[in-house]
Amino acid sequence: MRSWTKLLAAAVPLIALLPVVTASAAPAGQAVGATTCAPVPVSAPAGARVESVLAEHRPGGTVTFPPTPFSAPAPITDVPAYCEITVTLTHDGDDHVAVAVALPDTGWTGRLQAVGGSAYTAGDFGAPLVQAVKDGYAGVTTDAGVPLTFLDTGWVLTPGGGTLLTNFATRSVHESALIGKAVTRAFYGRPVSYSYWNGCSTGGRQGYSEAQRHPHDFDGVLADAPAVDWARFAVATLWPQTVMYNDRHFPSTCVLDGFRRAAITACDPQDGVTDGIVDRPDECGYDPRTLVGATVTCGGREVTVTAEDAEVVRKIWAGPTDARGRSLWAGLPKGADFAWLAGTAVDEDGTPSSPGFPVAVGWVRSFLEEQPAFDTSTITYERFTELFRQSVREYDEVIGTSDPDLGAFRRAGGKLITFVGTADQLIPPGGTLAYRDRVERRLGGADRVNDFYRLFLAPGVEHCGGGKGAVPTNALGALVDWVEHGEAPATLPAATADGTRTRDLCPYPQVSRYDGRGDTAVASSYRCTGRR
Repeated sequence: MRSWTKLLAAAVPLIALLPVVTASAAPAGQAVGATTCAPVPVSAPAGARVESVLAEHRPGGTVTFPPTPFSAPAPITDVPAYCEITVTLTHDGDDHVAVAVALPDTGWTGRLQAVGGSAYTAGDFGAPLVQAVKDGYAGVTTDAGVPLTFLDTGWVLTPGGGTLLTNFATRSVHESALIGKAVTRAFYGRPVSYSYWNGCSTGGRQGYSEAQRHPHDFDGVLADAPAVDWARFAVATLWPQTVMYNDRHFPSTCVLDGFRRAAITACDPQDGVTDGIVDRPDECGYDPRTLVGATVTCGGREVTVTAEDAEVVRKIWAGPTDARGRSLWAGLPKGADFAWLAGTAVDEDGTPSSPGFPVAVGWVRSFLEEQPAFDTSTITYERFTELFRQSVREYDEVIGTSDPDLGAFRRAGGKLITFVGTADQLIPPGGTLAYRDRVERRLGGADRVNDFYRLFLAPGVEHCGGGKGAVPTNALGALVDWVEHGEAPATLPAATADGTRTRDLCPYPQVSRYDGRGDTAVASSYRCTGRR
């Protein structure tokens, strides 16, 4: 089986950098000249104390980035010189929170862009911050006082763990918005005109948290593949391992791939085009039991699919349930890659080689069991349900980001855009769809919600990008146009990485359907229509 190290190194998603995006042109006359790079006076947010303010001038030009454990960010060219002011905060002396504000010497548009984090890292001080500078923003990000190592959860078990959890969950993003605006105003001598949030995965959750808890922080929020309902999601994604260990059956990677291909073959044509993509996995009725008795090729030999294989896959797709069979959370979408969440699958040696999805494993070990070496393979079905309910009981109010009442954000004039890949292999899109439906019930239906919050499903797209589907090409620009010019996005233009296929993504609950006449690789051959 492929090791987690290889999987992580090969993938750009969840634990990766935010997508590079650009905004539409700035209003004329908003560029500013160079300003001296020096520390500025900063007032601490309520409950915090400023420990230090440091300034460092960055030369710009072509900016390169050291590789992370998961990816090698591409260089960014033509970056203007900028001043990076780092404010360090503390709340009780146990934490030391860095907030970095990047301020371009020339070309500032009057906008602020805050960038979010990934997995258990609260922010990104690399490519996203530099891209914001290149695009004319004052950029801001924060580490929340926790390590910038993506998957480390041991900090919550330290003496200051409660403070750090509050920081990571909600507080530090809010404080970074306040500090980012204050530092920018002091540096340029005038206030920010518009402020934006840009994040995916954990960054998506942070964006929703801001809309729910601090509706005046940002005029626009771009929050993609959001890890909303974190207290549920973080346990639910351990379900595939729980199924295999309890059923004592581990389908090989190639067998799981066989089920994936079969589901795609069965449900691909539902949108009118056969292109290797399941556009609505939640409406795909493919039954894995129909593959029993078929053969798949594994390492050069033929393997027959068994009823046990099909039962494991059925449970993974259905998602976690309690002892009475009641659904607890959405399952892996049909057509998505099994390897991430079903990481305990084995190939020919018959030995499971991974404890499971690292985000889920870390959550259970550090936040629920409070035992860094806890063996997640010992979790029974009964214990899984207990852990799920414990997580919701203890952490939903802290980090759940599940409140559907976005009324204050709407009244503040905020605008929210989200895209979710239907082949998201890390955060099942069903969670975001369920949240959106709750918002509609709370705030008066889809039409009223679409006045300020638009959700776009990206068929065939994986977590934060990638996959066979078309990914939005300039979602941040669409958000800027909506906020600053009142132009709500009727669609989000999208394209595959190689540019060979384009698609206009439709605002939920509409879906994109082929018109039956044009080139199936071109966006103009599709139209947005109501749900079937």
